[in-house]
Amino acid sequence: MTKVDFYILQDTTLEARFDFACRLAETIYRKGYRLHVHTQDEAMARQFDEHLWKFRDESYVPHAVVGDDVGPVPPVSIGWQAAPEPGVAGAAQPPRRHSRVVLPGRACRRDHQPAPGRVAHQAPCWKTYKDRGYRVEAHKL
Repeated sequence: MTKVDFYILQDTTLEARFDFACRLAETIYRKGYRLHVHTQDEAMARQFDEHLWKFRDESYVPHAVVGDDVGPVPPVSIGWQAAPEPGVAGAAQPPRRHSRVVLPGRACRRDHQPAPGRVAHQAPCWKTYKDRGYRVEAHKL
């Protein structure tokens, strides 16, 4: 059964979410697990790729954007398409083949309405996952 972890951040800017995701990716990589970072589109995947290269000078997390021509498949993949293999994903509708899904940002309330210009499916809610049968847990940071 997939477990969904909401990490509730004080700062929910894209930069803060990228920083958190980079630290988490480094931790997961060092523990020997594979990870897929799912973004909303190719532009964000490329932006996260750059962020992962620069987030800490003393850190190296082998990664690649799905579809890029690289040698051996690295332990961390970044994409906006369907996740290429099991691991940790961050998708609006996580496939059941993943053991964990991590969502950094802000938990949404049952009465949550997206900001003008935002699509509701970009902010998956706790209740949505619970209703679909996922184990859900919040971590306030």
